[in-house]
Amino acid sequence: MQNVYTVKQVNAYIKNMFTQDYMLGRIYVKGEVSNCKYHTSGHIYFSLKDESGTIACVMFAGQRGGLSFRMGEGQQVIVMGAVNVYERSGSYQLYAKEIRLDGEGVLYEKFQMLKRELEEMGMFALEYKKPIPAYAQRIGVVTAPTGAAVRDIMNITRRRNPYVQLILYPAKVQGEGAKESIVRGIRMLQQAEVDVMIVGRGGGSIEDLWAFNEEEVARAIFDCPVPVISAVGHETDTTIADYVADLRAPTPSAAAELAVYDYGKLSGELAEAKVRLSRLMRQKIQLERLRMREYQTKLKYLHPEHKLREQQQRLSDMEDRLRAVMQGKLTDARHRLAVYVEMMKGLSPVGKLNQGYSYVQGTSGRAVKSIRDIKADDRLSIYVTDGIIHAVVDEVKEVEHG
Repeated sequence: MQNVYTVKQVNAYIKNMFTQDYMLGRIYVKGEVSNCKYHTSGHIYFSLKDESGTIACVMFAGQRGGLSFRMGEGQQVIVMGAVNVYERSGSYQLYAKEIRLDGEGVLYEKFQMLKRELEEMGMFALEYKKPIPAYAQRIGVVTAPTGAAVRDIMNITRRRNPYVQLILYPAKVQGEGAKESIVRGIRMLQQAEVDVMIVGRGGGSIEDLWAFNEEEVARAIFDCPVPVISAVGHETDTTIADYVADLRAPTPSAAAELAVYDYGKLSGELAEAKVRLSRLMRQKIQLERLRMREYQTKLKYLHPEHKLREQQQRLSDMEDRLRAVMQGKLTDARHRLAVYVEMMKGLSPVGKLNQGYSYVQGTSGRAVKSIRDIKADDRLSIYVTDGIIHAVVDEVKEVEHG
């Protein structure tokens, strides 16, 4: 029995054949665009046809960078991509990676070759990109003296900041001698010591923009010590100058927006900053005043004068307490003295004398208490209430008490 295959197996086999064919992996196909549809997913579905046939094509959203224009019916294009089989339907189609209008093929290849060469030399590297000054005062412009590009740059500059000085080098930007004119313009504006430079022109075909794909122009931009903004064509146009420049602007108008700071916006920001600064200053002053009052209170509390007054008050209190203690001691002493005086009064000979007694003192100065203390002819001093009586002992006689 003959081998029987499923549809899936056949489609997979055919797809494998397409995949292994080197030529079909990277192929350029020329034809007329038909049935072109932009899907909401970002994919583009279309067909290429010529007088003998049609091939289905798709460009997925992730490959849209390879398309620099909007496709439409009837355009003659060259599509670079891979031919492969869509297994579900069993049909083959061209999966597009790059699409360009027919007639630009030779220039496009030249563009890609120079781009790869300069990229390998490092001329596109980010580390060589110079920052664009935020507040440029002198801006150089290398472009045609007539046309929409220079008018747009002038109008936007006047609107954003009338105080910025524009210095225009009227360059030839298309045709024979254009690249030399652009290079001279870059070097002359460099000598004019501008702060930033805009190099560009309005949109056009790849032939119209080719002066900005020349190696001489690329090297002049790369070697320029002044920051350069490229502004060539429309947003979808890309030139070698865009890759070499310090900053790419999609249009000349956008280049002016990037190079010229908005004076009105800056004035508004400065006014807002002034208000914020004033408010912060007031808050800071109020806070410092509050701190100063706290420090004043602490200083009053900790001031030596306050300490001295406290010590004086302590000393005054201690003096009062000492006086009170001393007064108490004196009162107690006076009371005891009065008691002792009264006691002494009871024992004092003078008191006895007042009661009719007398005090007899011998020659030795001692009190005579017994007859044995004296003898005949001794002198005696007899103390009475109102004086002293001197006497001589005539006789000493003992008396018996019964």
